[in-house]
Amino acid sequence: MNRTIILIVVFLLCYTKIFTQNILEGIVMSHHSKEPLENVSIKIKKLNIETKTTENGVFKLKNIPKGKHLLQISFLGYETQNFPIDLNTTNINLGEIILYKLDIEQEDLSIITITDDELNDDANSADNIAGLLQSSRDVFLRTAAFEFSSSFFRVRGLDSGNGKVLINGVEMNKIYDGRAQWSNWGGLNDVLRNQEFTNGLAASNFTFGGILGATNIDTRASLQRPGSRVSYSSSNRSYVHRLMATYSSGISKKGWSFAFSGSRRVGKEGFNKGTSYNAYSAFASIEKKFNDAHSLNFTGIFTPNRRGKSSPNTQEVFDLKGIAYNEYWGFLNGNKLNARIKEVAEPILMLNHFWNISEKVSLQTNISYQFGNIGNSRIDFNGGANPSPSYYQKLPSYFLRANNLAEAYTAQENFLDDGQINWITIFDANVTTANSNSNAAYVLYEDRNDDKLITFNSIYNLEINDNISVNSKLEFKQLKSENFAEVIDLLGGNGYLDVNNFAASKAQMQNDLQNPDRIVGVGEKFKYNFNLNSTVINAFLQAQFKYNKLDFFAALKISNSTSYRQGLYKNGRFENNSLGNSEKLNFTNYGFKSGTTYKINGRNIINANFGYITQAPTLRNSFSNSRENNNLVDDLQSEKILTTDISYIRRSPVITARLTGYFTSIKDATEISFYFADGLGGDNTAFVQEILSGIEKRQIGLELGLEAQITATLKLKGAASVGSFVYNNNPDLYLTSDISNTGIFDENGRSKNYRSNLKNYKIAAGPHNAYSVGFEYRDPDYWWVGATTNFFSNTYVDIAPLTRTSNFYTDSDGLSFSNYNTEIARELLKQEKFDSYKVVNIVGGKSYKIKKYYISVFATINNLLNKEYKSGGFEQGRNANYNELKADKSLAKPVFGNKYWYGRGTTYFLNLNISF
Repeated sequence: MNRTIILIVVFLLCYTKIFTQNILEGIVMSHHSKEPLENVSIKIKKLNIETKTTENGVFKLKNIPKGKHLLQISFLGYETQNFPIDLNTTNINLGEIILYKLDIEQEDLSIITITDDELNDDANSADNIAGLLQSSRDVFLRTAAFEFSSSFFRVRGLDSGNGKVLINGVEMNKIYDGRAQWSNWGGLNDVLRNQEFTNGLAASNFTFGGILGATNIDTRASLQRPGSRVSYSSSNRSYVHRLMATYSSGISKKGWSFAFSGSRRVGKEGFNKGTSYNAYSAFASIEKKFNDAHSLNFTGIFTPNRRGKSSPNTQEVFDLKGIAYNEYWGFLNGNKLNARIKEVAEPILMLNHFWNISEKVSLQTNISYQFGNIGNSRIDFNGGANPSPSYYQKLPSYFLRANNLAEAYTAQENFLDDGQINWITIFDANVTTANSNSNAAYVLYEDRNDDKLITFNSIYNLEINDNISVNSKLEFKQLKSENFAEVIDLLGGNGYLDVNNFAASKAQMQNDLQNPDRIVGVGEKFKYNFNLNSTVINAFLQAQFKYNKLDFFAALKISNSTSYRQGLYKNGRFENNSLGNSEKLNFTNYGFKSGTTYKINGRNIINANFGYITQAPTLRNSFSNSRENNNLVDDLQSEKILTTDISYIRRSPVITARLTGYFTSIKDATEISFYFADGLGGDNTAFVQEILSGIEKRQIGLELGLEAQITATLKLKGAASVGSFVYNNNPDLYLTSDISNTGIFDENGRSKNYRSNLKNYKIAAGPHNAYSVGFEYRDPDYWWVGATTNFFSNTYVDIAPLTRTSNFYTDSDGLSFSNYNTEIARELLKQEKFDSYKVVNIVGGKSYKIKKYYISVFATINNLLNKEYKSGGFEQGRNANYNELKADKSLAKPVFGNKYWYGRGTTYFLNLNISF
């Protein structure tokens, strides 16, 4: 009897096991068309369970073992989605699952128009982070990249160095200034599509990242889209024409993959006059997959490019010549010749080994070598007059200051009639000196830095179980940066004397006492010559935890950097402190960040992040005047960053939105500026280096991104950024100069310490407030059009810190100026705020498929209404005290007024590509 009962129980259990099925079901919809998707692949990873969706988008998986699994949903042309599931009931219905289309036109639009055109990588110019955001699908960040970048908008008011850019896991940010040199991979859009972007402090599998996030570009040949592609582009922004061709083989039966791409970009002139553009780009990626565990990939990138720079100008100059005016060029033999050319030629060679140790463990090992040069050309004139056509002594305001109306009128007419560099006068002067066996008065040279950077790192990823994963990285970098000035052209002369004519004695005039009164020719170094050497070691560890309702992570990094200057010239102004090695700088830094994501349900998410990071000062801000001496910045400190944010995210078939509040505090920052100042200590004049240290900044604000799919073809979108970016303390300031014993500068050329009263002044970070509203219509016949109206406000000029110190009101006797008026001073030092403005942009495109050929064309028009607006600017530091600044600002046209950048007027971009 007992045996019978046991058999019955066993039978019933088996019966229940057989007929009680664990079922997982749902419906897959297209975010693009809001229609169900047929034949979508649905599978449980690591289990032999998969199916396809029906014509109604429905899927149903049966007989799934209980426990935790990873559901993968993939469909050609759409982003693959992975969902962790915990099957502890017999039936789970996931409801509607939205897949996002991989949009070729939008990919083209982001990479082409931002990386090549909008991003200004000149450190002396305005800075933005558009390139970093191009791979993000976040509504707000894509708006910032597409719509806000041309106004030099900075996300959260932060410098682009706070965002990290990697290629195959190797960081590309420069050690010198912390920023990525985007032109080192420009013009290679087709092979840079595989990008993983992490926003802000979010977890990345490749790097600790920066507080603005990280972008990792994967160039593996096996991951490139197989086939060929040819495209042509035309624009009036930077270049005029671009031709690009790409071929990718896919994976052969023997495990080989090849990808090649090349482009040519050229233009005699962009939007600003005289801004020539000449660039080549070449890319090769070769991968050998040995087996399922090992593959080896080589990547080579070489993108030599030359760009003519454009000048910031005073309002007086813009009023006379318009916003496209550029002082850096002049006619020579009927052609526009720009004296300020930036040339970049820095090849990248990279070898990457990928090892899948097991299903849950992988190790990626990378070695990279980057070398080459960056050059910035200009005219030197130690034997002639300043050749700048907008030099203050050539403008009407200079003569109006002396009430000389006749000379002012003549200067205005001359500037209106020409107003460009007079190359003929320069050549005539040099030919005259050559005929009399004298040295050239003018020379064209470039400031060069030739870098050699080797990077080695290993990235280890471990999936402990379905819920917990660990990421780690160990990295070593070594940089040798050769810095010098080199003669490009003698401009008709027979040699150039390598001295500083402004020095007090003959010995001090020598740029190199080892070779006094040296005459230099084309290709020779002069003025300065030194090396910067740096070694950096980084380690990164991160743990990620993912569950049904809650995800969280924690990451830690630690780094050590050692740097020093090696002077190769014995400078006459710093005879005892210029030749040989400087004192070594050594910094050990760390960072911690953590984030939590709470999934209220499948549509609503709360995310919060926190981070505290210390980072070594950049090489640029470590030496007070690296071109002339070994002096380190006094009491140099690591920068401390505390940042946090909290977001509400909504994802549904109709509404996609993110609302974020953020706070960032930066302490112990250092900034160095170079300028000519009048009114030092009452009545002294000198070219100075201004060292501002112990800077505290505070960024606080809100971000909103919103998309509403009104119909299957019509989408409304909007974004808003409301921020307050201010100096949060009164930092220390001191000056250095190559003059000494003046009552201002001691025997070492250093001034006393000042306190710069910057607290609550606004940081010049582009518009603090930016808003965008627009729509996008996508027709079933594969054409689309969109338009946005963008509003910008609270843009401020960059202030001159020296005028906010005691030097501003102190006379040569150490007492305040007798005529000093507090109310007038307050008005003189009031920070300029630019007018608000709006910009209208439109974009559209059409796609065709003819047999095996995919053809697409799209065009954008930015600033459709040709709105003129100031996008940035800075106070000139020339007027260093109360009397100097008051006298200048009392003029109808100040001689040393603020200098500005203007946004471009109406610009277009057109692209045609054929894929097969």
